[in-house]
Amino acid sequence: VSTQSTWGFQKTMSRALNAPFEKFQSARVKFVTTVADLASKPQHIEALHAADVMSLLRPLLLDNVPNIQESAAIALGRLANHSEDLASDIVANDILPHLVLSLSQQNRSYKKAAAYVLRSVAKHSEHLAQCVINAGALESLVSCLEEFDPEVKEVAALALGYIAKHNNPSLALQVADAGAVPLLILCVQEPNVPLKKVAATAIGEIAKHTEELAHRVADTEGAIKNLTLLIAHPDKHLKKQVCACLANIAKHNEELAVTVTEADIFPKVLYCLKDSDPQVRRNAANCIREIAKQSSELANIIVHYGGPGAIVDYLNHTTGVAKLPGIMTLGFIAGFDESLAMSVIVSEGIPPLCEALTAGNEDHVKAAASWSLGQLGRHSPQHAKPLCDKNVPSLLLGVFISQDSSEDLKNQAKRAVKSIIRVTQEIDSLIPLVNTAQPPIIKYVLEKCAMILEKNVKAKKKFAQSSALLTIQEIKATPGSKLKAAIEKINLLYPPDIVDHYKPEVVTSLLNKITQSRPLCLLIHF
Repeated sequence: VSTQSTWGFQKTMSRALNAPFEKFQSARVKFVTTVADLASKPQHIEALHAADVMSLLRPLLLDNVPNIQESAAIALGRLANHSEDLASDIVANDILPHLVLSLSQQNRSYKKAAAYVLRSVAKHSEHLAQCVINAGALESLVSCLEEFDPEVKEVAALALGYIAKHNNPSLALQVADAGAVPLLILCVQEPNVPLKKVAATAIGEIAKHTEELAHRVADTEGAIKNLTLLIAHPDKHLKKQVCACLANIAKHNEELAVTVTEADIFPKVLYCLKDSDPQVRRNAANCIREIAKQSSELANIIVHYGGPGAIVDYLNHTTGVAKLPGIMTLGFIAGFDESLAMSVIVSEGIPPLCEALTAGNEDHVKAAASWSLGQLGRHSPQHAKPLCDKNVPSLLLGVFISQDSSEDLKNQAKRAVKSIIRVTQEIDSLIPLVNTAQPPIIKYVLEKCAMILEKNVKAKKKFAQSSALLTIQEIKATPGSKLKAAIEKINLLYPPDIVDHYKPEVVTSLLNKITQSRPLCLLIHF
């Protein structure tokens, strides 16, 4: 009986001792889950910040209950994700070292939560990203890429991508130096689609900064091949990121663009121009542009696979700034040589460029269209004629004289008009410009007119029969200027009496005679 009484007493005391601890644990769980829930709602963020919730969550990261640790990390991640100031508070409260230490020691759920906090801090600025690196996070995040759980890999790759994305190349270099690139390439080959997407994004963020970093990606075994295989993947989000990644690799130099091209990117990337998702189409157009600009050989490959026609179709079904990569691609292809320029013209490349120039697009889109039209027409009279038939010089001139055009747009339009005029041999194409052009364009128009009229009698007749010969007599040119010289050169090509006939004072005199004379029929009647 004595033994049973003692045992019962100890059991009662044990319950009495455990009760406060269980109550304390329950309170911690309730507190941290409530804070995590409140932190997911933007309207509560300021109140939590004012309550100094950071200092309360910090010790809970070291709690002996895993669920409490995880919820504390989630709450901190949501707070850091909300604003740069809150992310800075996490750094100031010396929370990052605890998270980094836990990444290599805790279970997979906590690793995901800790990596989420690191990502939420690093995304805001270069300084905060460097703070994450200084806390020793890179080694732990890279080691997470070797975890079995794809979700742990995904959140670690996402954090590495946010560190590398900033404009400071040294951040991306530190990520690459930590050994992230080969493991990210392995992640791309995983069956898990979200992991593929995040890994491709991180690779692109690393490669975009410098040639050296792009080469480190391209030189990794299987990198480009495995990325290009995903262009045909049915998931639109994955295709979007893969196209962006390959564009970031190819953009640096011809060698890298050749590496991407040799991985059989064509014609698969051209098919993406007809994808149902607009961002996939735009990223594919960006990728094609980055390849096309590098060399005539690469431009020829694009033409061989029907690239100009695909780009024209893309432009015909795209609006606004999304047209820009397609417009630039046509310009890059056309700029290399006469044959490539003619392939763009034959593919009906002029109409969509004219539409981009005249529709209500932003000035930088119009400037790109002006540049591309100039690249199309600058090679020879055979190239300039189709543009003149579409009234392109007049359209460019209208953009140039518009008060609403930016300086860059005016400069691009001016260069394009000059390049087309320089090779034009059709007087019919220049006469409309004579009647509408303003300085300094009119000078180039008249100089070209003089060259054509000198050798072509029929052109002289057309010029005189139109109002062009009259128009140039009305131009007030400075004596000794190139414009004055061009006018005098044209006048010397005609008999003096014809030129005098078109001079403003002679025309005025003839009109006065008409108004002062009485009709002959009236004289006979009376």
